[in-house]
Amino acid sequence: MSEFPCEVIRYGCTAQWMTGTIPRTTFGANQQVLDKLKVERERGITDSGLTLCSMIYHSNRKKYLLNLIDTPGHVDFSWEVARSLAACQGALLLVDATQGVQAQSISVFHIAKERGLKIIPVLNKIDMPVANPSRITAQLQSMFGINPAEVLQISAKTGRGVEAVLQAVVERIAPPSGSVHEPLKALLFDSQYDRYRGVISLVNIKGGVMRKGDRIVSCHTGKKYEVTEVGVMYPEEIPVTHLQPGQVGYMACNMKESTEAHVGDTLHHVNAPVNPMPGFQPAKAMVYAGIFPVDTSDFIKLEESIRRLTLTDRSVTIQRESSTALGQGCRLGFLGTLHMDVFRQRLEDEYDANIIVTAPTVPYKVIYRDQTVIVSNPTDFPDEWGPASRVREVQEPMVKASIVVPEEYLGDMMDLCFSRRADNLDHRYLDSGTSASARVMLTCTLPLSEIVTDFFDQLKSRSSGYASFDYEDAGYKASDLVKMTFLLNGKPVDALALVIHRSAEQKIGRTWVKKLHKVIPRQLFEVPIQAAVGKRIVARETLAAMRADVTAGLYGGHYERKLKHLENQKESKRRMKKIGNVDLPQDAFFDILSTRAK
Repeated sequence: MSEFPCEVIRYGCTAQWMTGTIPRTTFGANQQVLDKLKVERERGITDSGLTLCSMIYHSNRKKYLLNLIDTPGHVDFSWEVARSLAACQGALLLVDATQGVQAQSISVFHIAKERGLKIIPVLNKIDMPVANPSRITAQLQSMFGINPAEVLQISAKTGRGVEAVLQAVVERIAPPSGSVHEPLKALLFDSQYDRYRGVISLVNIKGGVMRKGDRIVSCHTGKKYEVTEVGVMYPEEIPVTHLQPGQVGYMACNMKESTEAHVGDTLHHVNAPVNPMPGFQPAKAMVYAGIFPVDTSDFIKLEESIRRLTLTDRSVTIQRESSTALGQGCRLGFLGTLHMDVFRQRLEDEYDANIIVTAPTVPYKVIYRDQTVIVSNPTDFPDEWGPASRVREVQEPMVKASIVVPEEYLGDMMDLCFSRRADNLDHRYLDSGTSASARVMLTCTLPLSEIVTDFFDQLKSRSSGYASFDYEDAGYKASDLVKMTFLLNGKPVDALALVIHRSAEQKIGRTWVKKLHKVIPRQLFEVPIQAAVGKRIVARETLAAMRADVTAGLYGGHYERKLKHLENQKESKRRMKKIGNVDLPQDAFFDILSTRAK
């Protein structure tokens, strides 16, 4: 790698086959290279892990080394995008020429601007019949102040214009700085786990040289390691003798625990200390859910599967929890609902796990008279609070939401936001034109708990799929929240507890008791199904008892003979109701938790 000094190194795009990095296959073959996971290929998304690839590009009789990072586009993975941009000098702002600027594009643009990256605007899908490059270019100019002459137009499908993008990466993005004569200084910006080699770290060399056999130290933990392998991703792992300034590659160093590889850590040689570089904000869990095995005897196996899976997904938090209804399980924290769904699918695909996932919740802040507690499990939420209790106030997390939608759907989007307790609603037009082509950006403040259930489904349904959604953390705000518990025969079921807003307690209570009424098997005695807030019952359904015909063997005689048997049956059922337990079966839990309340 000595033939690539800093002057010929750039960071940029993802069109490797155009330069021979990936050979062409037979015509019509759809070979997916960057998406490694099954869930990525099935859903057509990039998961939370970063995809790094290096390529060699020839321009003006010189060879350039381009380091390319493919980042997730979904709002859940904004933390992944932020740390990938920290390892780059430039970014490609890829915009769909048929749909225009999306809400996620706006947030990523501002993150890149704050870090001082050179931004290259690119319009993709210009070969589509409905593409409107001139209107989208005007959008970029009005929203971001981008010069229309700098916007590149390409078709990744046909390869048209891709060469101009690679040339722009070389010409517009400044090369990294650094010298081979400086002490080693490497930024660790991602890691993954290999069952044979341990932790494989992705590093960006800021100064000095990293070679196989070097002894290095972590600035964060102070632990020492020996480098056993270094290499580049081309696009698969290619071992090399060394990495020098400006180069990005992978490193194996006998690191056995994934927790030792801290994202944002600085690595240096033993006895050659350097000043640590600024790291990253730690990943913040936005959504929590409990995961339990369908068969309670499989808990040990499930816990081990979760721990192995989190070795490749560092943003998931784990905590053991126990439920009287579901048994032993784990409480996991995720970056968002898509992240949670992807993790669940990977557990089922890669480890053949048969699991029950509880309803997603968000972390609430409960302010007592003498302390403040973060509550992520509804069972830990106070049953009642007010002036007479120790709880002074309850706060819920808020987000600043941005929705980009065609003008004709603006009314539906405003109605959706108001139904989810939106505040500070505002909108502005992104471009001018007819009512069919004008796009509007709607901004508002929403409670996070209102968007972790079916908000995305409603957003796409009401906008015919045209709306895009993005949000960022907006702190906490005091709110009138209550804990709803569900009682079966007067006994609470802890796994079904919810934290809701007081204004929705009637609607949610009635919906859930009707769902429970459908899935709970009938008993030999009458079972009341109740939704309770504190000591108040807000909704009720009654599950009728299975009744045997005790008078079938009687014939003739006075009617009091039959009445005597019926009274004995009624008294027996009354005694059974007092001492009987209603066990909610696992398949009933699976049915009710796998379908969201409408």
